[in-house]
Amino acid sequence: MDKQANHERILVIDVLRGFALLGILMANMPHFSSPVMYGNMKTNSRLDDWTMAAIDVFCEASFYPLFAFLFGFSMILFRDRLRKKQLPFIQTFLRRLAMLLMFGIVHAFLIWFGDILISYAIAGGILLLFSQARPRTWMIGAFVCFLIPHLFMALLFGMLMFLEGTKETGNGSIQLAMEAMRNYQSGSMSDIFWQRWNDWMYANGSGGLLFTVLTVLPLCLFGGYVAQKRWVEEAERYISVIKKIALWSLLLGIFLKLLPYFTVKNYFTEYIQNIFGGTALACFYGTAIILLFQKEKWRRKLIIFHHIGKMSLTNYLLQSVCCTLLFYSYGFGWYGHIGMFFGSMLVFLIYGVQLIGSQKWFQFFRIGPLEWIWRSVTYGKRQPFRK
Repeated sequence: MDKQANHERILVIDVLRGFALLGILMANMPHFSSPVMYGNMKTNSRLDDWTMAAIDVFCEASFYPLFAFLFGFSMILFRDRLRKKQLPFIQTFLRRLAMLLMFGIVHAFLIWFGDILISYAIAGGILLLFSQARPRTWMIGAFVCFLIPHLFMALLFGMLMFLEGTKETGNGSIQLAMEAMRNYQSGSMSDIFWQRWNDWMYANGSGGLLFTVLTVLPLCLFGGYVAQKRWVEEAERYISVIKKIALWSLLLGIFLKLLPYFTVKNYFTEYIQNIFGGTALACFYGTAIILLFQKEKWRRKLIIFHHIGKMSLTNYLLQSVCCTLLFYSYGFGWYGHIGMFFGSMLVFLIYGVQLIGSQKWFQFFRIGPLEWIWRSVTYGKRQPFRK
């Protein structure tokens, strides 16, 4: 029974990773294809506007929390696995984090600026402080780390909007957007590198990286708590609780995600939308898949996400490689030329290829290529690769 439960647990976690990869790519596509980070992109297409709104409501800020949850969850599985093998956890996990950080640095500065791996690696270092703590401490830490900084920021933005009036968010920097258009569309490799560097600094400088770490940390802690309480592998015992979380997180998530659309779109409403609404919707996605996975009919359908999730690191970086080849000047140079609707269609095309490719890959190999490197560095010796 325990062996079967453990097998089901691994399957549903990989399914969650695979599903999250689709949402991540959909949320990232506007940033791959245009300088949307520097301001609201005006379009002449109602279809593009509706597509961008759908991505904003259902994808933006709703899938990196799910990945953060899975990161914390996996840390506990990793810790328990090492204990069974009587291997040192701290040293081994530090090697694991160091390699993840290296992947993140290469990704951020040589492929695409919108990397999240660096933040996960730093958050993982903080998680080590909780490695010997009781599950209750993980839960308390998750609530404290989430509520204190984000309620403070929400209050700060609320006061700012109260003092300045409920004016809408500005259009951002047209100059920075035009520089990004020029460098990514027709720039040299050097131009693209420095544009990527500037983009990363714009998003992560002046405390941006610290803010991202503080955003993912509580979700990692919550994932660790759930892993220790065995809510996933023993989901049938907690089915009523999971159903309540799914229902209330859906209602709250949709309401908060739509907040800027039925009020005023400003820094306060967008912050509430992304941080609180995005996290709530991530809870719904996770709990809904866990609930559906308990039913044999849905399990057979959801299992399609298993292989792509099993090599999620490789596929995450492959998405960036593929999209930068499509949009940057050293590839097809489509940057700024592709509308949001067509971009979303590209998402399904790329993801579909990854679904098929991942399934074919595991016919011959035990593990994804980057996962193999990661695991070999983690354990300090070459790991089995081919079947």
